[in-house]
Amino acid sequence: MMFDTEAFGQGALHFVLAFVAAGGFTLIFKALYQLITPHNEGRLIREGNAAAAVAQGGAVLGYVIPIASALANTVTLPEFVAWAAVAAIVQIVTFYAVRRLALPDVSARIERGEMSAAIYLLMISLAVGILNAACMTA
Repeated sequence: MMFDTEAFGQGALHFVLAFVAAGGFTLIFKALYQLITPHNEGRLIREGNAAAAVAQGGAVLGYVIPIASALANTVTLPEFVAWAAVAAIVQIVTFYAVRRLALPDVSARIERGEMSAAIYLLMISLAVGILNAACMTA
C-alpha cells in the first residue's frame, strides 16, 4: 500500500483548522471565565497562588473535554462553534452554581490560597465537563 499524500494533506489541513479553532475557543473561554469570577486569577497566579491555578486549570479542562468531544462528533464548523458555546455556558453556570449553592465564599478562599476550595472547584468542573462531553454525541 502506498502512502497517499493527497489524503494526508487534506487530513493535515483539517487537523490544523480544528486545532486552531479549538485553541482559539479555549483562549476565549479562559478570558471569559476570568471576567466572570470575582477573583483575579491572572494576578493571583502571577503572585504564586497555586489555588487559583488549580481552580482555573479545572475550569479550562472542564471546557476542553467537551469541545474535544464536539470535534469528534461534529461535521461542520458552525456545529462545532455551537457546541463550544454550550460547553462555555455550562462551565460558567457551574461556577455560579458552586458559588451560590455549595461554597459561597469560594472566591475569597481561592484568594487566600486554600487548596481545598480549589480542588473542590476543579473536581466539579471536571465532572461537569465529562458529563457535558458524554452528552455531545451526534
